[in-house]
Amino acid sequence: MGKTLVEKIFESHLVDNPCEGVHVLSLDRVFCHEITTPPAILDLKRRGKYRVFDPDKIKAVIDHVTPAKDSLTATQGKILRDWARDMGIKDYFDIGRNGVCHAIFPEKGFVRPGFTVIMGDSHTCTHGAFGAFAAGVGTTDLEVGILKGICAFKSPETTKITITGTPAKGVYAKDVILAVIKMMTTNGVTNRVAEFRGDFVDNLGMDGRLTLCNMAVEMGATSGVCLPDMTTVEYLWPFIAGDYATREEALADFAKWRSDDDAVYADERTIDIGDLVPQVTDEYRPDVVKDITEMEGKPLHQIYLGSCTNGRLEDLAIAASILKGKKISDDVRMIVSPATPKIYSEALEAGYVKIFMDAGACLTNPTCGACLGMSNGVLAPGEAAAATTNRNFNGRMGKGGMVHLCSPATAAASAIEGKLTDPRRYM
Repeated sequence: MGKTLVEKIFESHLVDNPCEGVHVLSLDRVFCHEITTPPAILDLKRRGKYRVFDPDKIKAVIDHVTPAKDSLTATQGKILRDWARDMGIKDYFDIGRNGVCHAIFPEKGFVRPGFTVIMGDSHTCTHGAFGAFAAGVGTTDLEVGILKGICAFKSPETTKITITGTPAKGVYAKDVILAVIKMMTTNGVTNRVAEFRGDFVDNLGMDGRLTLCNMAVEMGATSGVCLPDMTTVEYLWPFIAGDYATREEALADFAKWRSDDDAVYADERTIDIGDLVPQVTDEYRPDVVKDITEMEGKPLHQIYLGSCTNGRLEDLAIAASILKGKKISDDVRMIVSPATPKIYSEALEAGYVKIFMDAGACLTNPTCGACLGMSNGVLAPGEAAAATTNRNFNGRMGKGGMVHLCSPATAAASAIEGKLTDPRRYM
């Protein structure tokens, strides 16, 4: 009987089976940021275990509130900063060199097919786009990971989600994953891995695959994964060229992490996106998803373009193509936050930054601040936003605010009209 990608990763990283159904795995990467890691650091110090298993396998960044907005967030940053220095963690990204964790870590080539990755962040599932097993964990698991380089997981089961069809004009990876979440519901993949397959995924670039996997957790998944292929190789080539003579050799090596044709899945679902139109969420659940034609005209107060879901160069390019030569409505404010300094620089060179500024948008440094309602774009009670983020729970971007999740295209078109707008009219 064949194995799934994740079953292969579990088998190759197994350290112990302390009881039935529990697998202790060795870790290739432990990612850290300044919101969830400081409690783990302080507890390890209190226990007299102020050390790390391998400073080269730990990557850290200040990204959720950056620069600090008050003494508390400044203290969180200082704890992470001091720890990174004390532990000799060379891949630490401080203010000015930092970026949104799930964008800057892939950008630096830190994730490879077959890797195991943990982080104290629910959207760690993003990194499965490379054919890795990446999961968000709590403080205790994070502490053990930092100290021992291991983490315990239950037996992996996988839901295979096959996405077929060619997307129509105005439909992007964000629209597709919203449609998938609507199909699966918020608990449809709970305690499982979502494996994205099909011709749509095969033809998708890494930016789009990262978007799909980023929102796997919104349907309950422990991780989202895509099978590694030549697209994966091309993205990673600047970082792996010294390990392989040719791209084809790398591809052949990565093939061992692809699910077998006769692998057994806990569930298999298929969605044809050939007739899909731009999607947008309603209410306070990510699975309450509607066609943009059902939602058009709903008034907005803020537009947010950024986050670990849609703050990459491809996303900025899509929005800029719609906003070029236009002004945003007087009824809304628009905030644009490129996900990393590299993306910001490339957007500047491509002319996207000028387009956004000429349209009346506010450009900010890379940060997660607005996405979780901590800084750089918090909503007031009763306000509504069209956002390219990943979560729309009540209070997510501010107490009493409503978040309509959408693609960069829909966000840009909505900025022009000051209300939810079908982007196809501007394409």
